[in-house]
Amino acid sequence: MFTGIIEELGEIISFEPHATDPGAWRLSVRGPLAVSDASHGDSIAVNGLCLTVVDQTADAFTADVMRVSVDMSTLGERRPGDRVNLERAAAVGDRLGGHIVQGHIDGTATVLAISEGDGQRTVRCSLDAEHAHLVTTKGSIAIDGISLTVSAISAPDEPEQWFEVSLIPETLASTTLGFRSVGERVNIETDIVARHVERMLQLEAKR
Repeated sequence: MFTGIIEELGEIISFEPHATDPGAWRLSVRGPLAVSDASHGDSIAVNGLCLTVVDQTADAFTADVMRVSVDMSTLGERRPGDRVNLERAAAVGDRLGGHIVQGHIDGTATVLAISEGDGQRTVRCSLDAEHAHLVTTKGSIAIDGISLTVSAISAPDEPEQWFEVSLIPETLASTTLGFRSVGERVNIETDIVARHVERMLQLEAKR
């Protein structure tokens, strides 16, 4: 489990097809803080995807990524030298500064617009029909693993659904959202509470 509070901007060293498993990829990321107390088998979120450490050095780690994770995320668009958001798994007893983030993304969204004003940057992202009902104003959403609050959302009858988040300078400086531009894709994870409520309503409707 994660909190969506990014600890470090890492750098992709390599991202290549797995040498022995044709259905997987191998990702290596430089992140001195992320590996400072990491061990084999530990979880580290990379741009919102929960990955497992299979190897490490003093300042980097390697993880295997399944094909399904590559297909449903933006990892396949990343190249060596690209920056990524890193967060170690939450420790029992930590303050929950963001919200409960599992590292199991729902898919991707496209940045539709970026506007500046009042000391903050507002980013509008697309929202597909499958997940539109799971996002609400003032609710939580994770973008590339960053815990954010939804500041605005499209009306239910709008043909193209969207949501907005407002970013303070600290978020822009310490995460990859400071680098994103219109047209780029980002990973999104909706709130786990909303997903559980949806499932309960689905089961109740069948009773």
